[in-house]
Formats: sequence, C-alpha cells, structure tokens
Amino acid sequence: MSTTPSLKGAGLRGPESHPRAFEPVVLILTVVLSVLGAFIGLHLVTTLGISANTSVIGALIAMLVARAPLRKLRDMRSVHRQNLVQSAISGATFAAANSLLVPIAVPFALGRPDLVWPMLLGAGIGLFVDSWVLYRIFDSKLFPARSTWPPGVAAAETIVAGDEGGRKAVVLGIGGLVGFIGSFLKISGHALPFSAAGVALIGNIWALAMFGVGLGVRQYGQEWFDVDLNELYIPHGFMVGAGLVALIQAVILLARRSPESTEHATAVGVEAPEAMQNTVNERGLRRALSEGYVLFTLGALVVGLLGGVLGDLSGIQLVGWCLLAGFAALVHQLIVGLAAMHSGWFPAFAVTLIFLVLGLVVGIPTVPLALFVAYVASTGPAFADMGYDLKAGWILRQGGTPYKLIERAGRKQQYIAQLVGFAVALAVVALTWKSYFEGNQIPPVSKVYADTVAAGLTDTSTLRNILIWAIPGALIQFAGGPERQMGVLLATGLLILTPYATWFVLGALAFRLIWNRVRGPEASGELNLIGSGLIAGSSLTDVSRVVKG
Repeated sequence: MSTTPSLKGAGLRGPESHPRAFEPVVLILTVVLSVLGAFIGLHLVTTLGISANTSVIGALIAMLVARAPLRKLRDMRSVHRQNLVQSAISGATFAAANSLLVPIAVPFALGRPDLVWPMLLGAGIGLFVDSWVLYRIFDSKLFPARSTWPPGVAAAETIVAGDEGGRKAVVLGIGGLVGFIGSFLKISGHALPFSAAGVALIGNIWALAMFGVGLGVRQYGQEWFDVDLNELYIPHGFMVGAGLVALIQAVILLARRSPESTEHATAVGVEAPEAMQNTVNERGLRRALSEGYVLFTLGALVVGLLGGVLGDLSGIQLVGWCLLAGFAALVHQLIVGLAAMHSGWFPAFAVTLIFLVLGLVVGIPTVPLALFVAYVASTGPAFADMGYDLKAGWILRQGGTPYKLIERAGRKQQYIAQLVGFAVALAVVALTWKSYFEGNQIPPVSKVYADTVAAGLTDTSTLRNILIWAIPGALIQFAGGPERQMGVLLATGLLILTPYATWFVLGALAFRLIWNRVRGPEASGELNLIGSGLIAGSSLTDVSRVVKG
C-alpha cells in the first residue's frame, strides 16, 4: 500500500541540519499564517459549526513565498521549512476553534460569562498538555508513525509534489481539482464529502469499512429502522463499549514488555528500512501518559478553584472532581486520537457528550459539570491535528542520517512551531471572544453542551441504553484488535452525521480493491496521491467558504 519514498530527508546529516522554527523568515511566516489560521477556524466554527484542516493552505503559501524574487525567501524552498509552516497554521486553526472557543462558550451559553476567563485559562492548559502528550508518544507502539494519519499524508504529498513536479504533481493536482470542485456540489442542500473518499483511498481498509457502515446507519437509521439512533444514545453506547475495550487494549499494550518493534514500515507514504523501529520506547510511552494524567489533573484543579466549584462541592468532592476530569481528559484525547489516526476524522463532540452524560449520571452539579465538560472538550482536536502534522514530517524526513536523531530533531522543531501557533490562537481568542459572543456567534456544539447541562438527566433509560449498546461496541472492538480499531471506527461513523459520506467511503474502498486487483499493489501509490488530492481540495473548499462569507 505504500508509495515509493521520495526520501526528502536525504539531505539532512545530523540533527543540527534540520531547519529551526525560530529562524527569522520561518518565524515571521509562522506568526502571520497562524493569525490567518486562527480566524479561519473561528469563522467556520461559529458559522458552520465545523473546522477545516488548513495545513495544505500553509504549505501552498510557503511554496509561493519561496518563489518570490528575494534571496532571504529562497530558504522557504526547503520542504522541511514548508512543513514547519503548515504545522503552525493547522495547529492555530484547530486550537482557536475547537480547543479554546468551544470550551469558553459553554459557560457563556449557560449564562455565566464571569467564568469565561477562568475557562480560557483552563482550556489553554488543556490545549498545551494535549499537544505535549502527543509530542511525547507519537511514533510509539500506541500511536505509531507508520499508521495512516490520512491528512498528514495529504500534506506531505502536497509538499513533495510542489517540490518535484512531474507526474506526481499532475496526479495530485487532478485529485485536488476534483475534491475542490466536487465539494461545492450539493444534494438536497448538503455538500458532497469528497474528503471522505480521499481518506478511504489511503487508510486501513478494515477500519474504514466499519466507519463507512457506521456513517450509513447514522444517516439512514431512522428511514430503515424507524428509530432515531441519536435520541436513544445508541451510538454513544457503541463508543463507550468500544472506547473501554480500546483503553484496556492500550493498557495491555503498555504492560506488555517486549523488544522494540521491528515490524516493517508499511505506512502510506514511505517504505524505507530506517523507519522499521519506533522512536519512542515503552518506558517513554508509559511515562508520558502518566505525566500527562498528572498535568491534566493539575489543570483541572486550576479550573475548579478559579471557577468557584467549591461553592457546590466539598473539599473531598473537589479532589474527586479533579481526578475524574484528569482521567476524562486523558481518555478523551486517546479515543479521539485513535479515531483520527485511522480515519482522518475525530469524534471530539460525541466523545465529550459521553462524558457529559456520565457526569449527569454521577450527579455532578450544574456549574462544576459545565466546567468539567468544557475542560474535557479542550483536549483531543489539537492531539489529532498534531498527529497529522508529525506524520507529514515523518514522511518528509525519511532518508536523513542518523534516522532517529533526525526524526526527533525535526519533530521537536514541528512541536515548537505548533506552540507558536497555539500562542497566536490563544491571543486571538482572548482578544475577540467577546465580539463573537455578543454578536450571538456561539459554536453550535457549545450550545448543545450548555443546554444538556442545564436540562439535566430526566430519563434513566438513557444510561440503560448506553450500557446495552456498549456490549456490541465492545465485542467488535475486541474482535478487530488494537491495530484495526474497528469498534471505535464503527462508533465514530454512528456518531457523525455527514450526509452521503457513507457512499463516498464505501465506494472509494470498492474502487481501491478493484484498482489493486487490476493494476497490482505496487500501483497503489497513485491512489494515495489521488486520495491526498481529494483531501487537500476539500480543505481548500472549506477555506474558500470563509472568503465567500
């Protein structure tokens, strides 16, 4: 399933040879594009309720800058510098929209604008811990770099095609054009999700088949079964069961002591012997997750104290609230990350809603529950997006010597670039949230959280349905194993209502099987380019809606 590697890292000799995020030209471009990315994210999440992956936008702008007739700007012709820039803009987009504005809108929508600033601080902590954990565990056996991470492949293929040109650029361009134009087409008022087809051409077939089935049942469930699956919390039950089994599988994976994997790198985008081992060992993985839980718990304590939850909770209850919030934040990012790694989609809203319902079940009071949900919502999207960006960098750095040192050095610079993007996003949200909220531009998902918290749990059948439907979700996840994440992906599809996406996913999978049978697996590289183009073109369509708006 792999493409022939371009080995763009072949020119890197030693970790000091990798470009730095704080180089003047890179830093200036990073800050400017991060401001752009932050406003794109805020506009989309407040008007359409969605976010867009802007990494391709960043890469394309970096390519254009590199062709300006100025000597200093020629440094941007480096694919590694372009990768730093695309990491920052996509990080700023998801950080501003999903990790910051959505959480602080929850207390505002609940009628507690006085809690916006404490929640912004808490969301900022959640954002930075979220990205720090991913930085520490990316390319471990739990989140291997050789896994799919589809948008990351799309970003890398875009950068490589822009650098090399030729047939690869033509194939990618055709895919991009189809994705861009196709995403403007609508059926019954719904835009066609060409990005779903792009993901299906790249990702794990088993996982995406379950994802496609879930999308179909979600869209046509009421028509087929005369049952509103979402109202009965059936998809949420599937995710609870699949998520618990996925968590147990992750714990077993952490507890199992074995030599570092020497599995051949069959990832999309590279097939090079130097990528045969993970760069993060089991000890580093366990330590990062443990420290992440501690940091999430401390962040929850800050939110709780500044948010005044002691008015509703005793000291002992506050401790329990913080421990539960830290655990929920960690589990939330892991489940969202696993779904994103395999499908390119992350069900952050739905998984957060599950923890909201569980909070109602255990009887957390209104204000502490609102802060709990908002804090959990701040994790996940940045984790997933950074995984995409680090995947792109991993592909581009193949061929560097020595491999592990180059990979770690490049990953560090990407992390620094994303921190710049996060800081810019935090500043933009801090300066603009009031104007958005006073203009009634509140993210729809935040209104759902606030309304659910305010309404409370009036029907005990909700918990019963979740527990009943958790059983098949758990069984499917167990059957598929940790490599395929079939239960999590089926639940992800059930939780996401994207009209007609099921046909694009299943149709692309069928096309992929026929393609490989007729042309052979060695020709799958062109499929990866087409899929990457579809994803890139669709993301450009999302951004164009901002311009149009």
